[in-house]
Amino acid sequence: MNIIELITANITTFLALVATGVFAGILAGLLGVGGGIVIVPVLFFLFQGFGVSAESAMLVATATSLATIVPTSISSIRSHHHKGNVDVHLLKAWFVFILCGVLLGSWLVTRVDGTILTILFGIIAVLSALNMLLRTGKTALYHQLPGKVGQTMMGTSIGFFSSMVGIGGGTISVPLLTLYNYPAHKAVGTAAAIGLIISLPAAFTMLVLGSTPSDAPAGTLGLVNLVGFICIVPLTVLFAPVGTSLGAKLDGAKLKKVFACVLLFTGVRMLGQLFL
Repeated sequence: MNIIELITANITTFLALVATGVFAGILAGLLGVGGGIVIVPVLFFLFQGFGVSAESAMLVATATSLATIVPTSISSIRSHHHKGNVDVHLLKAWFVFILCGVLLGSWLVTRVDGTILTILFGIIAVLSALNMLLRTGKTALYHQLPGKVGQTMMGTSIGFFSSMVGIGGGTISVPLLTLYNYPAHKAVGTAAAIGLIISLPAAFTMLVLGSTPSDAPAGTLGLVNLVGFICIVPLTVLFAPVGTSLGAKLDGAKLKKVFACVLLFTGVRMLGQLFL
């Protein structure tokens, strides 16, 4: 590759990562969805477009997504805490269980093939999309949260699966909590704090223990692509309020259904890429 091709490739990569940050920020503000559910599939397909194998692309996308969630979740926690929507009591009760799930899940990410993560993300994306499409009324199935054993399983599962696929706490914890008649606004605010409990130790584990794939995109340390982190984080934070403003003017319910359809297609495509 000559110098002109190298510069062109780097500029293209930079612009694509910038677009990812803008897209994730707007969607996060517009629909209230976590950035990870957007960032992981975008980076997964983006990295492949630059010659990275599907297996390596998924590993790096997962770790990079978790790294971007750390600063954005801190900003989100402050906002939700100011409104009184962070359930500190629940966080204290679940903290150790979430952390145990995260440490196990993030350690496994540094040891397993990226194909397993792709399958897992595809399944979670499809289930999340179906939840958005079919459970529009957020009808609770139970009157209250389960007992200690049940909550232990919930916290551990949220930490484990979220760290395995590079998403914050919201994608799994919000629908799970609302199943148990938990107030939706508190579920969202508490999920922001859960996202920090998940993303910080998970990203650190993948940064330190992860072995950088031979075909990983430039700027990857461990499994975290630092270039992607630097490009995505400030733009996600900057454009989230833009999405919030748009959400106030547009029909949020219809937009969420459109996003659910896109997410469903994305999940099916990721699974189809492996099996078809």
